[in-house]
Amino acid sequence: MSEIEFRSDVTVELVRGSAHDSDVLFAARVSTQGEQTLTKALLEESEAEASTGDAGLINYLMRDRHGSPFEHNSMTFYVQAPIFVFREFMRHRIASYNEESGRYRELNPVFYVPASTRNLVQVGKPGAYDFLPGTAEQAALVDQLTREASAHAYASYQRMLEAGVAREVARIVLPLNIFSSMYVTMNARSLMNFLSLRTKREGTHFPSFPQREIEMCAEKMEDQFALLMPLTYAAFNKNGRVAP
Repeated sequence: MSEIEFRSDVTVELVRGSAHDSDVLFAARVSTQGEQTLTKALLEESEAEASTGDAGLINYLMRDRHGSPFEHNSMTFYVQAPIFVFREFMRHRIASYNEESGRYRELNPVFYVPASTRNLVQVGKPGAYDFLPGTAEQAALVDQLTREASAHAYASYQRMLEAGVAREVARIVLPLNIFSSMYVTMNARSLMNFLSLRTKREGTHFPSFPQREIEMCAEKMEDQFALLMPLTYAAFNKNGRVAP
């Protein structure tokens, strides 16, 4: 049996990004300029220099929630994370997903175990709660039992495969903390909706309470978004991190 690997992180890589602030601008200006916008729309991003009014227009669109100009772009991410994260991810029906299949390939023995710094104790009530650090004893218990359960489950998985049981049947014993991988593609408007719900930030108009593991994915996606579309990203934060 392959050696079991335990991880406390996630992987997010930008595979393709056709997303620029200029995409928002030409899409918005077609409302008043029509075919005159086509010349700038055909320019490469490096040639489409920002004017002094560009940031103001993007901020206006964000503030007044004129959302469709933020849809004319695309970002594709490769994500490695535990399956329980993907089940939350795919609640967002505003993206396209393709995930690694446990029916068609043998799953690798890579499992998530919370880092020692991960908060463990929930306080408050649903909709208004927070998480606090656990005791050293709680952290040790989570670590020990997660590792033991993962190893036992994968051993059972391997025994069934070795006995000739189909992968789609053998996989049923695997826990939610096993890692999977997927490609996810979305536009900036969809990504801002995702970020507004899956990150916790001070000063947001609508506070959110995401599970830490999906927030880890969201933070890495946000870093890429900020680099690709800095004016849009600044307007998103300036206006309370509400998707337009």
